[in-house]
Amino acid sequence: MSAKPESKEPPAEKPALEAQPPAKSPSAIAAWIPAVASVLLAPVACLAVVQFVLLPRFVKRLSAPVAAEAAPAEAAAPKAAEGKAPSGANSYDFTNVVVNLSGTMGTRYLKTTFTVTGSDAALKQQFDSNKARLTDVTLNVLSALSLADLEEAGSKNVIRDRLVSAYNQALGHRVVEQVYFADFLIQ
Repeated sequence: MSAKPESKEPPAEKPALEAQPPAKSPSAIAAWIPAVASVLLAPVACLAVVQFVLLPRFVKRLSAPVAAEAAPAEAAAPKAAEGKAPSGANSYDFTNVVVNLSGTMGTRYLKTTFTVTGSDAALKQQFDSNKARLTDVTLNVLSALSLADLEEAGSKNVIRDRLVSAYNQALGHRVVEQVYFADFLIQ
């Protein structure tokens, strides 16, 4: 084997482009921008759709049957002058009912006055004879409400339905048909 004589000349310099590592082209970085944006914006878009589209539809759909059921009952019940509930033997008045709201540690309360009506002519006698039990039922239904419950749309209709079903259950048969609020104060 013949050995090549080493040349004593310094090695030729490489061109400047070969000496540095290749820089990423702007097109390679730009290709990642849509992927990163979609990963970051997908949760925000989902939250926005739920908050501003789905939840309002659910609330509207859930409150519509309650309002639709309450409207015919109010129209069918005979009323006295200008929106007052009927009075007489088939109605009973609860005046100045005050309860603490649930979850407020006694700092917030509800004060209400309402009239209970029904088609039974002896409704007033039934309520008078069961006054203690029906007052307890009223306090239980109203004190179970939270401030958030009362702030929801259609909350009075829900309270009406709860009171009607609680009274009918306590009396053992369907006597009460509607509840009319005359005063409803949240403090």
